Amino acid sequence: MSVDPCVSPSIEATRFSFLDRSRTREGYDGPQALRDTVRLAGVVEKLGYHRFWVSEHHSVPGVAGSAPTVLAAAVAAATSVIRVGTGGVMLPNHQPFVVAEQFGVLASLFPGRIDMGLGRSVGFTDGIRRALGRDKQDADDFAGQLAELLGWLDGTQQAHPQVHARPAEGLRIPPYVLATGEGASIAAAAGLPLVVGDLRGREKLLHAIDVYRREFRPSAWTREPYVVVAGTIAVAGTAEEARRLLVPEAWSMAYARTHGTFPPLAPAERIEQLAMTEKERRLFESGLRGHLAGTEETVAAELELVVKETGADEVLVTTSTYDREALEDSLRRLARTAGLSGPGTAPADGTAGSAE
Repeated sequence: MSVDPCVSPSIEATRFSFLDRSRTREGYDGPQALRDTVRLAGVVEKLGYHRFWVSEHHSVPGVAGSAPTVLAAAVAAATSVIRVGTGGVMLPNHQPFVVAEQFGVLASLFPGRIDMGLGRSVGFTDGIRRALGRDKQDADDFAGQLAELLGWLDGTQQAHPQVHARPAEGLRIPPYVLATGEGASIAAAAGLPLVVGDLRGREKLLHAIDVYRREFRPSAWTREPYVVVAGTIAVAGTAEEARRLLVPEAWSMAYARTHGTFPPLAPAERIEQLAMTEKERRLFESGLRGHLAGTEETVAAELELVVKETGADEVLVTTSTYDREALEDSLRRLARTAGLSGPGTAPADGTAGSAE
């Protein structure tokens, strides 16, 4: 892919990555969603994106990705140069020792390519939390859980003498903190890169980034603040085509908020023919607003503003839609807009300030 000479210097200097949540679709079950994720990773790699992340959700009907480290292994095995990681492993759901071991195995099998994205959410219902052996309060000690996990990696943990997280101990596995609630301050205090979204709540987003940069303390992991902004981006030949990419997820969210269940993604043309209630329509329309969506020229201008306002080092695209071919086309157009130039062009330099 050739670099467009019209790409702005600020956008060209920004890394672009993709997070796939393994959304199920009508007519395509959970196993197919996972296979779609692995296939999409190959497409994203060829387009020149910097990293490909997968997510963790438990007992959600519309999401198949429940075991992100397992899925990350499949993605890494199916690709060759793109960085692979989690967006993220929800640390309160797990023992930090086991998480360290899992990432140690990943980093040993795919050296120099694994990212450890970590979040502080727990299962979203009482039943799920009980099945996980957790409760809401477990998220309150995220900072402590994070410190323990990092201690397993660098060998400094003292809580369990003579216990070692092998093969993780001594390996450099870049950690990232997903900001929810106090996440920005926790990332800053730990001296770790921050992943924050979404692009629709710009005021809240900018506040979190300001807190992070103001409170950041350099660490052995990262010398300087590193900000990844996450959000939905849809690029198509026309504004209407781009909007249609947003329709399945917007309806899925509206349905979940009115019926209590998160359904598989449906085709946009079927959703557009639905007779929605007033509340459903209001939530649906709200779900369509605020994203970066439109033609390449429109999205380029909006991206320029996002990068200028946030000072982001990286943009993590989180778009989900029913039509996978249209999604791939959107990613192709975005790659052109961002001046990406194919695989192997942005290797990690391995230094403490690069966020890999």
